[in-house]
Formats: sequence, structure tokens, C-alpha cells
Amino acid sequence: MPTRWNYPDPALQDELRKIANAIVSPGKGILAADESVGTMGKRLADIGLENTEDNRRKYRQLLFTTDKELGNYISGVILFHETVYQKSDDGTPFVELLKQRGIIPGIKVDTGVVPLFGSLDETTTQGLDDLAKRCAQYKKDGCQFAKWRCVLKIGQHTPSYEAILENANVLARYASICQANRIVPIVEPEILPDGDHDLERCQKVSETVLAFVYKALADHNVFLEGTLLKPNMVTSGQGAATKATKEQIAKATVTALSRTVPPAVPGVTFLSGGQSEEEATLNLDAMNRYEAKKPWALSFSYGRALQASVLRAWAGKDAMGPFLQLRTRLAGFVAAGQKELLIRAKANSQASLGKYEAGSAQGKAGDAGLFIKDHAY
Repeated sequence: MPTRWNYPDPALQDELRKIANAIVSPGKGILAADESVGTMGKRLADIGLENTEDNRRKYRQLLFTTDKELGNYISGVILFHETVYQKSDDGTPFVELLKQRGIIPGIKVDTGVVPLFGSLDETTTQGLDDLAKRCAQYKKDGCQFAKWRCVLKIGQHTPSYEAILENANVLARYASICQANRIVPIVEPEILPDGDHDLERCQKVSETVLAFVYKALADHNVFLEGTLLKPNMVTSGQGAATKATKEQIAKATVTALSRTVPPAVPGVTFLSGGQSEEEATLNLDAMNRYEAKKPWALSFSYGRALQASVLRAWAGKDAMGPFLQLRTRLAGFVAAGQKELLIRAKANSQASLGKYEAGSAQGKAGDAGLFIKDHAY
């Protein structure tokens, strides 16, 4: 077996390492605002808004014009392609708004999940064909990291060997292409919470999937110090008879990571996986309080668990036409949404340090369930 290959040149290693470490700086995590046009449409429909480009822009503008305090808690934002090239009302590009807040722009680069032929309703993720070209352009346009999501399901006979192997290799190829274009890849093998499996089953599946992923990353000569992992937390299924406590989730998750994730990886930025805002914060806090060897930062990359209260507070009132034109009222709704974002971002910042006090962050959707069956972006 050949064992000769080239490490990235020292300058590239330093660039990738610096970006990855900045994203998982102590007390900071990621806002995932990379919802596709269709998924964003569902979010807007929940508050009675039409899914138009300008309504999507106005909502993202609310997020990115939040007070610069946001940069104390959020290190990076994952953007959707459309959002990279949008601007605020005063003409400032969104990417520039983030930079002004000390926040690193990132980009979702996969083009969605597709059926895996011959499997038991399993999937792989597409988008590799022109990825190098797109990454080169995104780098020029200010994006410093990327995200690619693969999805696996726990069932009686799943995830299958075929699905685990295929998705691991897809993630590794994506990571390699990103690094060749000076972009830090966030590797996201998401095991969905759908099903009635118990905590132990999820832990075993998570360990197996992560072992395959890191074997594939090694096979593709990926520079681990310039990557981040975005996994699911180890939880019992949504339909399980017994729900695991946050302490049990913390132990199972940290144990799974310690058995599979090399210490060279700078950080683990968990997805929220349909948990409520408060659940996601409490579970992250419990992991950081759990006494064990943790060579990587344990932080967050939340979408719904950072935005549910924001959407409810904003309610799209500045996008509803001439019957609500009083500027003070409009500004009030935007400010209310931004206040919710700061509350939740600060709570997760504290949780990433193991210093969150349960119930101290009261939001409009704090305890509301955010689970979506077969969730797709």
C-alpha cells in the first residue's frame, strides 16, 4: 500500500488552522443561516410571510445588523448562496456586515441529498462535480469556511454499510476540495433523531459513522487541524419510550467522540437536531461540565435553536406592506428579533464554557419543540 503523499504547504496549513481555531474560540460558536429557498419559505410561512427574495433578505438583514455584541458569542455564520450576494437596505453587502462584527462568513456548498440506489430509503449528498470552481469563487467573495451535510437514519437495518461508506467518502472528498481552495471544511455526518431507538443504539451508530468518516478523511489526506466536525448529539430517538437526561446525553456524546475523533481536530460544533432552544443549550452545557478528556472545543452550530425565538419576535412586520409603515413600530419588531438572537447566542456561549444557568435565557420559543421529521435543508 503506497504511503507517500504531500502535506499541504506550511502557509496553507497555517491559514486553515488559524480559521478553524478562530471559529471555535472560547465562548464562541456558529449561527447556521444556510436555509435553502424552500426551507426559508417554510420558516416565513410560519409567520404569515410570502417566500420572496426580498422577504428572505429582510430577515437575514435583521440577523446581520444585530448589535456588534453578537460578535462576542458568534464566531461564524453559515450562509446560503443567495445570501452571500445580498445587501442591506443601505447597500452594505451582508458579508461585509459580518466582518464588521468580527464574524467569519461561511457557505453551505452541498446541493442536497439524493436517494442512494438499492438502499433502504437512505441517501447520499450531491454537489462534488463543480465544487472546486465554486469554492475558489466563494473564497474570492469572502467566505472562509464551508459546510456539507450528509444524512443517516437509524432503523432496524440502517444505517447500512453502503450508506455509511458512501457518505464518509463524499465528506472526505468535499473536505479535500475545500482545503485545496483555502477553505476550512466543516464535516457534518448527521444521524437523524427520527425513530424509537434508545441512547445506547444512537451512541453505537454514532461511533461507527464517525470511525468511517475519520478513516475516509485520512485516506484523502485531509489536514485535520484545518477542519471542524458538526455531528449530532447522541440522544434517544424522538419516539423512544424513555428520554435520556442531559447528563446521560453528555456522557454518551463525549464518550463517542473520545473513541473516534482525533485530538488534532480543533473543535466540534454540534447541530441542534430538532431540540428546543433550551434543550440544545442545556445539553451543550452538560457536555462541557462533564468530567472527561476533551481535547477539542465543544461548541455549537445551531440554526433553528438560535432562530426560533427571533422569527416569533420579528413576525415579519417590516415586510407586510403599507398598512404598517410607522417606522418606530417597524424598528421595534426588528429590535425585538435582534434581542432574542443576542439572548440565545449569549446562552450558547455560556454553555460552550460549561457556565450556563438553566432557565436564565427566556425566549419566545425557548421550550418549543423544533423537531421536523426527515429534516432537509
